[in-house]
Amino acid sequence: MLNQHQINKLRTILSVFVISFSTTALSATTELPALNALPDESSISGLSSGAFMAAQFHVAYSKDLVGAGIVAGGPWNCAGNNPYVTPILSATTTCMNPCKNSLFGCSSIMYPNSGYLAELAKQTANAGLIDAVENLKDDNVYIFSGSSDETVVTGVVDTTVDFYHKLGLSDDHIRYLNQINAGHAFITTDPDDTKCSITKAPYINDCDIPQAQQILKHIYGQQQPAAKSLSGELIAFDQSAFFDDPLTSMDDTAYVYVPQNCRTEQCKVHIALHGCEQGISVIGTTYVKETGYLEAADSNSTIVLFPQVKKSSVSPMNPKGCWDFWGYSTNNLPPYNYYSKEAPQMVAIKKMLDRLISKPLKLTKN
Repeated sequence: MLNQHQINKLRTILSVFVISFSTTALSATTELPALNALPDESSISGLSSGAFMAAQFHVAYSKDLVGAGIVAGGPWNCAGNNPYVTPILSATTTCMNPCKNSLFGCSSIMYPNSGYLAELAKQTANAGLIDAVENLKDDNVYIFSGSSDETVVTGVVDTTVDFYHKLGLSDDHIRYLNQINAGHAFITTDPDDTKCSITKAPYINDCDIPQAQQILKHIYGQQQPAAKSLSGELIAFDQSAFFDDPLTSMDDTAYVYVPQNCRTEQCKVHIALHGCEQGISVIGTTYVKETGYLEAADSNSTIVLFPQVKKSSVSPMNPKGCWDFWGYSTNNLPPYNYYSKEAPQMVAIKKMLDRLISKPLKLTKN
């Protein structure tokens, strides 16, 4: 007969075993497939930290993209807005809710300086660290800010619009929605999701608007109605094959959705980035499956890539599982590269995109 101490010890051992087993089970060994996707029809979108990353990736790799969707996010290199302030401080104040704790009221100078960042983008492009900003002029950009969002406030998102304008995008290429009473969330038409105006996990809200469809429509033009049932395959693949530095805070597993026809036809690729506390290590596949991307993509010949970041508490310091838009992938120390084509997370995403665009290897008979 076991005493209570022995029972408790056994429970601890079993708990560790279960957690270890579960973690191992979540690690995919399947390779991301090469699908011969269209090389000149790729785009990216994201929510919150994923939106900041989408803006960074879009500007850095503008030669390879045709558009972006930025939901509750600031402009490229927002955290580099002030050369006299560390990026992590700017990221958590200027780029989110700059007037929240102000003792001196609120002023426009407290928000990201879109003019400074646009000039900085040009200089960074001239240095070869990002693609030429002229590539952006014919891209389509969808930008959204909920009027009840107090996490990344509308004033910050306004500067994202200004940034793109200053780099030559006309109003015809930008769709900006900022009058919907949404909290800090990706929005859907699902009545089972959180009420539109509220901000709470998992940050997916019912505002009676199919945001995933809207993003793809603005980027690519007229779309077929979203599929009522899915034809394709959602694949968990080994994301660790695309990075080798633990400071990336990227998960070992990520997902890609491949519509059935994209196995035999060339399709577009859209990259969808979750926000903080929305990775698979926190909410499973909720962001992947419940945001509407799969249904919108399935009937419109679009492969959707869902890269993943996980929480990390020491090195790097990323306790909420956010995408790096301030420099944690260099331990918050200069030289910073989070905004450039040298950023480890962006390099990993680009490698995944290149894999999807590459042609499958054909086996030859001996």
